[in-house]
Amino acid sequence: MDLLEENYDDYLAWLYRQSNTIVKRDTSVLYYDCTNFYFECEQEDEDIVDEVTGEVMKGLRQYGRCKEHRPNPIVEMGLFMDSQGIPITMCLHPGSTSEQLTAVPLEKEVLKMLPDTKFICCADAGLGSYNIRKFNSMGGRAFIVTQSVKKLSDTLKKAVFNDYGYRLLSDNSPITIRDMKTFDRHEKDNLGLYNDHAYKVIAADKVMDLGLYEDVALKNGRTVQRKAKGTLKQRIIITFSRKMMEYQRTIRNRQIERAKKLLSMKDPEEIKKGPNDVKRFMKRISKTKSGEKAEVEYILDESKIAEEEKYDGYYAVATNLSDPAKDILDVSRKRYQIEDCFRIMKTSFDGRPVNHRLPERIKAHFLICFTALLVYRLMEVKLDEQKTHVTVNDLITTLKNMNVANIHDIEYMALYNGSKALDALTQLTLLPLDRIHYRPKELNGIIKKILK
Repeated sequence: MDLLEENYDDYLAWLYRQSNTIVKRDTSVLYYDCTNFYFECEQEDEDIVDEVTGEVMKGLRQYGRCKEHRPNPIVEMGLFMDSQGIPITMCLHPGSTSEQLTAVPLEKEVLKMLPDTKFICCADAGLGSYNIRKFNSMGGRAFIVTQSVKKLSDTLKKAVFNDYGYRLLSDNSPITIRDMKTFDRHEKDNLGLYNDHAYKVIAADKVMDLGLYEDVALKNGRTVQRKAKGTLKQRIIITFSRKMMEYQRTIRNRQIERAKKLLSMKDPEEIKKGPNDVKRFMKRISKTKSGEKAEVEYILDESKIAEEEKYDGYYAVATNLSDPAKDILDVSRKRYQIEDCFRIMKTSFDGRPVNHRLPERIKAHFLICFTALLVYRLMEVKLDEQKTHVTVNDLITTLKNMNVANIHDIEYMALYNGSKALDALTQLTLLPLDRIHYRPKELNGIIKKILK
């Protein structure tokens, strides 16, 4: 494990080069996302001070916002994935690190692995910060990032809620949001409309700092240096879905009912609010009569509910590409594959909990997890090419069960049974993996072919 950690960057670059000989990598679009892994320890790691330079380095296991809402120290992982769902590289950071600070440094490492490659960087709203958009507006790169409608400027919000200019994504015919909200979805003829989306494209250019200085001549004849400004060209693609609107309102109505129960059963003073918590619908008011002590009361915050309902069904994507909206949205929808990568790593590959304490061993642990994920994704792509689908659990179970027993040094007998996954692996590798009996020479030959 120490050897892996010592060659961290070189190993990741080597994995990419080798994987490219097995499956031709499609790097036209690179997806980036972050997750975190909790550690079953009670204290975070102490900071390390370099005795020579005095530089303070954060301990790896730090308290941060855990996606599982656990009160444990965490380590943050960033992952780049290609258009086929195959991982490219990864990074590890202390759990207290902001996700937005991790993308650009890792993308610079990707550029070293993929010199002279132009690609589109796709990320979610939490990672689609100004710096990421700025970085991917240069060097022939581009970006597609989800955009929170709630965080748009007031001017852009007016454009979103203005019914003018919306079209159906399916055939580009004009439509209004009012019509999308009011049609009878139980009518058979409206089924297509119910599954469709309305969309609008809004220009949202932004002034950006180029990181350069320019000489500016003043009226008095003096010349001063000022930061050079440029324009970040981007479009906001707004979509509206009736189906999504109804889903979001169903979820909220359930939360409102839970909030009502809390108001009737508990003391709201003891309840802390969260951004996605039912307590956000509670409002504190004070009532007083002249000369008397104020009475504190908690009620349902109807204005908060109405404000949230305004955004139901809306979704936004920001990009600097001029491609059709449908093509941009199709690229963005594939972000689910990177979530699948994290899920597979955490569950199927036992990526957590991490039973290591030293930073070197923790990094090596995740390098092993990354390698397992890469191998699985490569096998998945190869199996898809031969029109065979095998679930990750079936494939891993089959591989784990492929044990043989030594029968008096005469032969080896398989201790596993045939399965769909085994048949797929046999067809993929062209190796006799489905036999019951193997002679030692035959088995050694199979192992040598696998290790080539």
